[in-house]
Amino acid sequence: MASADNGSDLGIETSLFKAADKLRGNMEPSDYKHVALGLIFLKHISDGFELKRQALLAEYPEGAEDPDEYLADNIFWVPQEARWSHLQAHAKQTTIGKLIDEAMIAIEKVNPSLKGVLPKDYGRPALNAVMLGELIDLISGIALGEGKDKARDLLGRVYEYFLGQFAGSEGKRGGEFYTPRSVVRTMVEMLEPYKGRVYDPCCGSGGMFVQSEKFVEAHGGRLGDIAIYGQESNYTTWRLCKMNLAVRGIDADIRWNSEGSFHKDELPDLRAEMILANPPFNISDWGGERLREDARWKYGIPPAGNANFAWLQHILHHLSPTGTAGVVLANGSMSSTQSGEGEIRKAMIEGEVVDCMIALPGQLFYSTQIPACLWFLARDKSNGIARDGKLRDRRGEVLFIDARKLGFMVDRTRKEFSDADIERIADTYHAWRLGEGYADVPGFCRSASIEDIRSHGHVLTPGRYVGTEAAEEDDTPFAERFAGLQATLEGQFAEAEELTATIRARLAGIGS
Repeated sequence: MASADNGSDLGIETSLFKAADKLRGNMEPSDYKHVALGLIFLKHISDGFELKRQALLAEYPEGAEDPDEYLADNIFWVPQEARWSHLQAHAKQTTIGKLIDEAMIAIEKVNPSLKGVLPKDYGRPALNAVMLGELIDLISGIALGEGKDKARDLLGRVYEYFLGQFAGSEGKRGGEFYTPRSVVRTMVEMLEPYKGRVYDPCCGSGGMFVQSEKFVEAHGGRLGDIAIYGQESNYTTWRLCKMNLAVRGIDADIRWNSEGSFHKDELPDLRAEMILANPPFNISDWGGERLREDARWKYGIPPAGNANFAWLQHILHHLSPTGTAGVVLANGSMSSTQSGEGEIRKAMIEGEVVDCMIALPGQLFYSTQIPACLWFLARDKSNGIARDGKLRDRRGEVLFIDARKLGFMVDRTRKEFSDADIERIADTYHAWRLGEGYADVPGFCRSASIEDIRSHGHVLTPGRYVGTEAAEEDDTPFAERFAGLQATLEGQFAEAEELTATIRARLAGIGS
């Protein structure tokens, strides 16, 4: 049974999205997502502001209209003309689009961290004012009757759910800003970002960070136990990320420039304890020919025609001395020998930075049908501290997990991991790293030696190492099993003959 936390059975979020999507009419999902998400964001920060305002009116009325009282608690100051109640009161007016734009501009003006982030094109003629008014009414109804704290949390969940649904609607383009939630949760549960610096060099809409913060909270930590850093080259996606984190109350240093992490590394001195990343697969136009001499290419110069090993080495470069990383890449990265990729992979294996490899099932991603895998890297496999204890010396070994048979279909085209799947994968990795209770499971996992990997030409495809699942014992005597199969086959032959006769009769009727 799928858990609600997988995003497949979320109740009110699902209903809201269906209603909001119905209002979309003929608008493209890529355009409409900014309309809907911008309004959800506005409602969220307005609710947070009103919660603080009510408390001030009760305890310190003269501070209720003092922006500093809100900023001191990391709450966005919302000017009078930008408050949700004001917009809701004017939702049926033909000028509602212009009023929303003015609200966004006013909020950015007094909250420097949101400068350039909020959408401000609600007043354009192509946007239907009736649709905007109905969308405001729909969002106004979120969590009516709930306590304010619960209402804000629900708005955050709705924002995250909408992000995922828009990614699905956009297909390939959607994957550029959104990594499926169950994939992110798997990576987070494996790496356990409990405290320290967390970095994503291609952070999309910030899902890695949201799940990392959820992990900290779920395990008794506090928001702020981890420091978050990211970079994104797509300006529109960077804006989504900033809003996504603000909705969650997550403080983060997220940088944008159009050149990207390879050519203009915004955080060159950062060394992170955890790195989580889903770089674009097999990018051929990453400008590698301009970076032939670069300090990051410790294990070999990545080919100009494919950025996969540039991403892996950029990530290794940014790991702290005891840091670990999880990276989503195309399956080809595990076995390719083109343009020197095999030599780079060999150097990384022999250099003891590859910790674990996971083969993923198909249909997990919105954006691509290219089979994908997870690389887990460690700057120092000889020691380190996990959340629950000291890691053992893992030099000379790599853990392989074949997860291709896990997951369940949430619709006709897409698969997700269940909570049990994520727990099985993460527990296997933890047991192996700690040296407590790990055992190879044929067909699922194996701890392979470097010698074994050498014998396979430094190919890292888990299927080569984990073997096949042990066949279940069948106590039925062979003669009995054979007789049953023969009876089934005879029945199928008879059905085929009947069908053939029916078809012939109908064809004869057409010709007469």
